[in-house]
Amino acid sequence: MAIPIGKREFGNLRQLVALAKAEDFGEGDVTGRLLPAELRAEASFVAREPLVFCGGPLLPGIAEAYDAGIATKLKFADGEAAEAGAALAAWSGPARGVVAAERVALNFLQRLSGVATTTRRYVEAVAGSGATILDTRKTTPGWRALEKYAVRAGGGRNHRRGLYDAVLVKDNHLGILSAAGRADPLAAAAERLAAAREQLGPDGFVEVEVDTLEQLREALSLPIDVVLLDNMPPGRLREAVSIRDAAGLRGRVALEASGGITLATVGEVAGAGVERISVGALTHSVPAVDIALDVAFG
Repeated sequence: MAIPIGKREFGNLRQLVALAKAEDFGEGDVTGRLLPAELRAEASFVAREPLVFCGGPLLPGIAEAYDAGIATKLKFADGEAAEAGAALAAWSGPARGVVAAERVALNFLQRLSGVATTTRRYVEAVAGSGATILDTRKTTPGWRALEKYAVRAGGGRNHRRGLYDAVLVKDNHLGILSAAGRADPLAAAAERLAAAREQLGPDGFVEVEVDTLEQLREALSLPIDVVLLDNMPPGRLREAVSIRDAAGLRGRVALEASGGITLATVGEVAGAGVERISVGALTHSVPAVDIALDVAFG
């Protein structure tokens, strides 16, 4: 199934490619000038390890930034798994432009395919549990739209895009309210939730972070959609699910586990019965996958 990519991602790409080209290309590719201007190249983007491909629709835009004569042919769709040795996409056109654009194109493909590949592993680790894998705001500055697109390509879902499209009351918000003299910071936050909800779009939601089961019980009395259970072990997560269900709020208030979740632990976390699992590691420390550009000149 095709993964929708929209104006936000392409706008993000144009800005990033302009920056990437400026820092890499400078006043021109002094090595590439050694190549005859009329020389053409056929180049193939090849997976050097098993991966989930992501970034293919971006390749024409990257190529155009260097030479409008470079043509792109995609052989894998974003979100499609590829084995080592698979040809993912191809470029053909002026050799100077192809070799000049090579590193920047690979940087995008390797990073985004790395995010998609890691996300797919988490999604497969919780298969059958009913839990959804979500990303966080722990993204590379400037890359958020693209990295969140890569999470979708890997089968995950996006959490809020930024500070503007959902309400998430975290421990620091509550700490500031407490320091301001509010004896019950959760109740103080609740006074403003209705007004905050009115500023959200149709996909917006209201979420509150809690550290203890006592806070959970209080949060469940608030007009919210999601409770984030921060750094709770699986046993406590199961208790949290029982508390929510006993309150008759299953299907109305979702529970989200977050904090230090790894591939080794995500299956047990999902088994606790939470509906959502947010994982910062999908974007903040994911390794790039190995993709190469094999070039033939003619």
